[in-house]
Amino acid sequence: MFHLNNIPGVAERLNVGRQTICDRLHAMGKIQKAGKWVPHQLNDRQMENRKTVSEILLSRHERKSFLHQIVTGDEKWIYFDKPEHRKLWVDPGQTSTSTARPNRFGKKTLLYIWWDQKGVVYHELLKPGETVNTIRYREQMVNLKRALDKK
Repeated sequence: MFHLNNIPGVAERLNVGRQTICDRLHAMGKIQKAGKWVPHQLNDRQMENRKTVSEILLSRHERKSFLHQIVTGDEKWIYFDKPEHRKLWVDPGQTSTSTARPNRFGKKTLLYIWWDQKGVVYHELLKPGETVNTIRYREQMVNLKRALDKK
């Protein structure tokens, strides 16, 4: 990593212009990136707490792995009428093709899917028009539990 604030000093020591340093860095495959903004700077105590918690979790994982026990899930609308959407390489200034978004009120169904570190554990595709209420959600949890027990 080369900080942009170092360019004037390096250019002066090498007796070359700043642009020469920038051109050389670019030729080496380097690109300019701005740092991320964070909500606030952590103080020393907060940084030490994060380090301690991370070390505890890592040592716990090394003693007895727990990551394989994590199951997460998500839902995704699946549209029956899905226009093809492409990414294109174009010249700078050239416009790409446009595609209308699918009608979000058109015919669609909902996919529920749960997975762990090894892949999909259970999935369910609802019938068109079917919604999830507390009874349906409870059934999904029972079905997910069965799938986990089989695994």
